[in-house]
Amino acid sequence: MTDFIPKHPGGRAPITTNAGKDVTDIFTPIHPPGVIEQYLPKDKWLGDIDGEAPKPEVVLDDDEIERLSNVDNKPSLNKIFNLHDFEYVAKSILPKNAWAYYSSGSDDEIIMRENHYAYQRIYFRPRILEKVGSVDISTEMLGIKTSVPFYITATALAKLGHPDGEVAIAKAAGKEDVIQMISTFSSCSLDECAEASVEGQSQWFQLYVNTERKVAFDLVKKAEKLGMKGIFVTVDAPCLGNREKDKKTKFTEDTSIGVGETAERDNGASAALSTFIDPNLDWDDIKEIQKSCNLPIVIKGVQRVEDVVKAAEHGVNGVVLSNHGGRQLDFAPAPVQLLAEVMPILRQKKLDKNFDVFVDGGVRRGTDILKALCLGAKGVGVGRPILYSLSGYGEEGVRKAIHILKDELILDMRLLGAKNIGELNPNFVDTRNLIGRYAPDSLYGQVYSPLEFVKFKNE
Repeated sequence: MTDFIPKHPGGRAPITTNAGKDVTDIFTPIHPPGVIEQYLPKDKWLGDIDGEAPKPEVVLDDDEIERLSNVDNKPSLNKIFNLHDFEYVAKSILPKNAWAYYSSGSDDEIIMRENHYAYQRIYFRPRILEKVGSVDISTEMLGIKTSVPFYITATALAKLGHPDGEVAIAKAAGKEDVIQMISTFSSCSLDECAEASVEGQSQWFQLYVNTERKVAFDLVKKAEKLGMKGIFVTVDAPCLGNREKDKKTKFTEDTSIGVGETAERDNGASAALSTFIDPNLDWDDIKEIQKSCNLPIVIKGVQRVEDVVKAAEHGVNGVVLSNHGGRQLDFAPAPVQLLAEVMPILRQKKLDKNFDVFVDGGVRRGTDILKALCLGAKGVGVGRPILYSLSGYGEEGVRKAIHILKDELILDMRLLGAKNIGELNPNFVDTRNLIGRYAPDSLYGQVYSPLEFVKFKNE
């Protein structure tokens, strides 16, 4: 492996540390099938070993012993009542590096928390005496009929949480008629995810544009060939956000992406993946992507009104208002707040027709989804909660998460006085408190030494 080590996407450490050992358990969660054939030169394929190789030594510290105990004693799925339960279980059972990667935000994680808190500043204005015995939560996104007004948004490295990874998500989404967006950095191949889909299932492909444009365009062509129904081009990650939780775990395991010799492999999973992305992506590139296929093109990661308007004027099919789950620029706007600001402007400029506005980040309840729909969102992306449900319970966990949101949506629409998604409009919500922003700085709060009162003589 000596000649290959400098080119290894995951850096030197995984090879030098584990040389001569059976690294199946390390390799499988990160790599989709075919990665060896794609990245390892054929002259390095030395054949099968005779007998068995020793496995890497596993050191069980107190935290790992507690984690394994939690895995054995996790609550049964019928004890899970909301998405917060899934997150609590995942935090208790995931390995440190997986939890750090999934849960991390940038800097002080202010906007990661604000993404959720913003929903709590929007209140409903329910209608009464409406015939809500039958409620329909089906809708259309990019012209695709779907059973729910939310979709499973792209997240990387699902196998860190569960060995079935994105394939399990695909199976669950297909059975529940929910659209799945598949990441460029998926730990299952795009082929596997497409193959796992059921007849009539709709999937989207989330594209990180490679520094080598041919790689990016080849991915788009492959996605179209495999039956993807839309391309979501991520534009909010020209460089890595400062995700300190992830950095501190020193995630040096391998990745499935050929990021090259300059990849930062000692600052967490995010850093290793980020060097794959071209920081020079611009509007001209979006035009070229539009020309490269016949699929709808959506720009994912728009964070200001002017850019939403510009995207509509450029003729793309939609945007995702997103700050990457709070993982990029801290203090970027909360997507639902931007949604409330931008929709009246799009309507005023008559740019809202044939232009779908999606939103993601911070969604944990059916009420969150309803608020976004009332403000004009075409659909709402759910990311981390799906990873957490997968991590704890596999495909059945993802289906349970979907059921929870479906049930909440039906119940909440009844109470709101709306029979179908088409009836939802801004008149159902009170956004007067939305502009005020406050996400407690927990890191500062933990290190701050408050002033003390004067002491009595006997103290």
